[in-house]
Amino acid sequence: MTKDSVRSHGQSREKNKINNTMTDNAKTGPKPKRIVEGVINGISVGRDGVVVPPDQVEELASLGCKDREIANFFGIKESTLRYNFSANLVKGRECLKISLRRAMLTNACSNMNAAVQIFLAKNMLGMADTPVNADENAPLPWSDSILEDGVENENSE
Repeated sequence: MTKDSVRSHGQSREKNKINNTMTDNAKTGPKPKRIVEGVINGISVGRDGVVVPPDQVEELASLGCKDREIANFFGIKESTLRYNFSANLVKGRECLKISLRRAMLTNACSNMNAAVQIFLAKNMLGMADTPVNADENAPLPWSDSILEDGVENENSE
């Protein structure tokens, strides 16, 4: 054996190559992810031409995300988001309201949650904690028969 064929640990180059290939094949676990090129369907907005999918804007709005958060997610300005996707933002937020209303009604009716039932009765049905007496809110009667000095006119009857 020559100096060139001996490694620092006393192994030959050929033996070291065999060990490396065995350890490469013996590795377990997921392989590292590679970035691949793909196609995103959406609207090209802004000076940079960022492609933003309208359905994803609607989905983020239905989760309750603010305009600032959605714009930062896509890397565009808030004004650009509002200008190009106002209908999607409105529709997403309306879907959020509907799903919240559905969950509240389910919680009130199916789960018999009294606190939610009271809240819905006050806000949707117009009920109140304190009863309103209609007689107390009626205007006082008016009579033109009273004179200025407090004596009633005799001809008024």
